[in-house]
Amino acid sequence: MCGNNMSAPLPAIVPAARKATAAVIFLHGLGDTGHSWAEAFAGIRTPHVKYICPHAPIMPVTLNMNMAMPSWFDIIGLSPEAEEDDSGIKQAAENIKALIDQEVKNGIPSHRIVLGGFSQGGALSLYTALTTQQKLAGVVALSCWLPLRTSFPQAAANGVNKDVNILQCHGEVDPLVPLVFGCLTVEKLKSIVNPANVSFKTYPRMPHSSCPQEMMDIKQFIEKQLPPIN
Repeated sequence: MCGNNMSAPLPAIVPAARKATAAVIFLHGLGDTGHSWAEAFAGIRTPHVKYICPHAPIMPVTLNMNMAMPSWFDIIGLSPEAEEDDSGIKQAAENIKALIDQEVKNGIPSHRIVLGGFSQGGALSLYTALTTQQKLAGVVALSCWLPLRTSFPQAAANGVNKDVNILQCHGEVDPLVPLVFGCLTVEKLKSIVNPANVSFKTYPRMPHSSCPQEMMDIKQFIEKQLPPIN
């Protein structure tokens, strides 16, 4: 399997219970697939919203001794100073922008789309939202960080999402992406977009995963940003 998006299977989709007038595009974490998050969203679905959970292409990951696994881009290290896969992150963001364009062609305008993700997927959703020309309804960033953070705010200079609503969530006992990463990320985000629109929620005893309270917070955020229009 090659490292471009064409090699990945079609996304896992939770269709809207009635006519879809909005969509959530959600990106899974390293080594996962879209199926687990599609199941999670099926449990909190809103009737007019379609949930699209794409699968990352398979590629060798430096952090994991070059083992091949689903990954949106290469991860070299998990420390704040670690080298980053600059070209891989930018290419992955282009692939997600193309996915958003596809939904626009399907009749859902970009301002009716919430982009989100968990861990590596959350990192990619933040980077994509801040660098795209597509106006989004919101971003859900779970247990993650902002990639290529030193390129901001310049990288977002032409972005249209200066006032986008962002829900950022993090487990307080996350051993993989420590809470301090989430705290640093939220501070950085507030320097790039309207700080009043950035919400940061943390969950006691939650490791690098999700929890029922977080899923309820996500459901409320989606319903607020994507209200029914008919």
